[in-house]
Amino acid sequence: MDDEYALFAAVVEHGSLSAAARAMRLSPAMASRRLARLEDRLGVRLLNRTTRRQSPTEAGAAFYRRVVEILAASREAEALVAGGARTAAGPLRITAPTSFGRMHVAPYLKGFLDRHPKVALRLDLSDAYVDLVGERYDLAIRIGQRVEASMVGVRLASNRRVLCASPAYIVEHGEPRTLRDLSGHRLLAAAGQSPWRLQGPNGAVSVTVDSRVATNSSEVVRELAVAGAGIALRSTWDIHQDLAAGRLRVVLPDHQGAQSVGLYAVHPRSDLVPASVVAFVAYLADLYGDHPPWEDRAE
Repeated sequence: MDDEYALFAAVVEHGSLSAAARAMRLSPAMASRRLARLEDRLGVRLLNRTTRRQSPTEAGAAFYRRVVEILAASREAEALVAGGARTAAGPLRITAPTSFGRMHVAPYLKGFLDRHPKVALRLDLSDAYVDLVGERYDLAIRIGQRVEASMVGVRLASNRRVLCASPAYIVEHGEPRTLRDLSGHRLLAAAGQSPWRLQGPNGAVSVTVDSRVATNSSEVVRELAVAGAGIALRSTWDIHQDLAAGRLRVVLPDHQGAQSVGLYAVHPRSDLVPASVVAFVAYLADLYGDHPPWEDRAE
């Protein structure tokens, strides 16, 4: 029953059955059958269906509100059983941004599992916003300025961002000396990453970016910068290896990304936080510390 409830909640939150099916790793046909089975059992239509979008009926909207509460209660009940002795055990579902998760979470999972062998860990990587309650995740690693009021956020590290370009680009196009010089250069940014909000000697400044290449991938932006296609604003955790190897150089070092952006471990607010979540957050906080390991190479 919980699987059907979670699927219905995902359809409401994603706005389409196909998107919900992808989020829950089901085939569209399987998702459709489960949803039809739920409606048949309840004897009511929960969704208005069009070719492009599904929206809840009046009954569906009321049902959705209760379903979210039921799923949250189910998570707390599982946590009570799995972590009642405050021993990290049972399922732990984590989501993280693709690049960060691959570079700075996945390589360290063995160390956590060696300490907590009773945890059944699942790590999903996605650059899309993930609804932790609706999609039944225990924890998210997020990069941003703030955490939603309904969530608990533990700041793990700062997220230092620098302007950078390859030596080849600088040889061909010259190095900018002032922010105004950027208007004459080729700039790179993924969708949603313009304008650049920078902090400099004279305070905050905003730079609108017309990216030379349109992309939805931050990894593509990094590879374009390394290849000499332009100047990018990148996090040091993302380019520390390229800086250390000389594939990228910092330009305009007096201007960096807004310091208010941080790296957070986020989980649903609850009176009973699973011991596995507490243990994993503590593990990452100790791992990254006040001076994250990627900063050593970046410097």
